[in-house]
Amino acid sequence: MRVLIVEDDREAASFMAKGLRESGHVVDVVHDGKEGLIAAQTHSYDVLVVDRMLPGLDGIALVRTLRATGNRTPVLFLSALGQVDDRVQGLRAGGDDYLVKPYAFAELLARLEALVRRQVAAPAEARETVLRYRDLSMDLLTRRVERAGREIELQPREFKLLEVLLRHAEQVMTRTMLLEKVWDYRFDPQTNVIDVHISRLRQKIDKDFDYPLIHTVRGAGYTLRAPDKTS
Repeated sequence: MRVLIVEDDREAASFMAKGLRESGHVVDVVHDGKEGLIAAQTHSYDVLVVDRMLPGLDGIALVRTLRATGNRTPVLFLSALGQVDDRVQGLRAGGDDYLVKPYAFAELLARLEALVRRQVAAPAEARETVLRYRDLSMDLLTRRVERAGREIELQPREFKLLEVLLRHAEQVMTRTMLLEKVWDYRFDPQTNVIDVHISRLRQKIDKDFDYPLIHTVRGAGYTLRAPDKTS
């Protein structure tokens, strides 16, 4: 999941972001309602975590603005305001769920995963929870990767890199595309970070299997394809 946290309590936001990243998710954090609105309108997220009381623009106004402009990204309100009327107001403003502080992180994570699963109105690519190509499969919710029935353990960045290759199987993904989609870079960091992660992926995805899936396209980038798809 790619998550945007809009929370003015910096310590609380840092704790939440750390837990989500340790669970393998990509997280952006802003501490102001106006910044949160701009981020949600500018970038693509799977789910938003929005505090009710924010500087600049309160959470209710933020979500109402998003819904008025057609943004259907699922929203979890997170607030110390826990009365029935508070929860009803949040849901009627366009929120999809409401969690009262203090909360258990495990419950927060489970609720976010449930919101993503229920997003039936999203584009087909965003709704997919299992990606497959030949004997390779990836479950985006459980974060389980298997090839030929064998489970493969991946680090979070390796997982994201493989996800991008799977979503674009048999297409050439350039270095620029991978830097943007996996590392969120809009510039060339002048490092071999892609080559290092591709090498690690090959050791896990291709080594000891019948045929390789990850291929270098000289002068262009990388692609995921079976050997009989090289022409």
